[in-house]
Amino acid sequence: MTRAFVFPGQGSQAVGMGRELAEAFEVARRTFEEVDDALNQRLSRLMVEGPEADLTLTENAQPALMAVSVAVLRVLESEGGVDLAKHASFVAGHSLGEYSALCAAGAFTLADTARLLKKRGQAMQKAVPVGKGGMAALLGADPEQAQAIAADAAQGEVCSVANDNSAGQVVISGSADAIDRAIALAAERGLKRSVRLPVSAPFHCSLMQPAADAMAEALAAVTISAPVVPVIANVTASAVSDPNAIRKLLVEQVTGMVRWRESVLFMKEQGVTTLVEIGSGKVLAGLTKRIDKELSASSVGTPADVESFLKTL
Repeated sequence: MTRAFVFPGQGSQAVGMGRELAEAFEVARRTFEEVDDALNQRLSRLMVEGPEADLTLTENAQPALMAVSVAVLRVLESEGGVDLAKHASFVAGHSLGEYSALCAAGAFTLADTARLLKKRGQAMQKAVPVGKGGMAALLGADPEQAQAIAADAAQGEVCSVANDNSAGQVVISGSADAIDRAIALAAERGLKRSVRLPVSAPFHCSLMQPAADAMAEALAAVTISAPVVPVIANVTASAVSDPNAIRKLLVEQVTGMVRWRESVLFMKEQGVTTLVEIGSGKVLAGLTKRIDKELSASSVGTPADVESFLKTL
């Protein structure tokens, strides 16, 4: 078995996230405290108690999801002797999850990762006024169909593919009116369903350029170490280990497409047979099964999951 650890992105947050881990494991509690201290914010309380509207804010959801992922990994390390370099061939993460993956692999410190994601969330929200942008999932579309629909819907505005998540699930992003036109076009062209996503900004499109500029500045001020295992970059769907390349690709990622389906297939081509989702929710495990039925996938986010996973080692 060749294993990769993967880390979830925005949308996997939920009130109560991390509570069972913190109650069961001191190392998880300490991880959440470290993030709180780095941000000078009681994020751990917001994660457990809500309100949901505040947790869903991009600037809170991003560091919160990363905190749970890193807490789970630290529990695996302390309880089961998991060693990333020994037990995984690659790490990868969906959008903000790429930062979780880099932190897990030792490229960033936990404090730096928390601050970078807080900045990333704030910069993304600030880049486009609320209501002026949007995103939609085109269900049943392949990337070429989705790109054609987005191009025809743009009409001088921004509309492009943001996430290639799995066969039949492609997300587009752009100006609100262009997204409305794309949804109508998708119906005309026979796609089975299009769903407007409940997001506060149009992520992973050119409207995010101000956020990319802000992240270029923030990343330039942070030390990046070589990860202990290669990281699969969202924008290239290939492995990267060089710190300067990591920095450049993270800036490109703000406006670029998340090539998740291709990332998973790349890992399979390199011999990976099992993907283990580390953190909140089970979204990536579900996508894995739709991308390639030969791959096995599991999610580790609770004390019970930790116990089950450690039995597989």
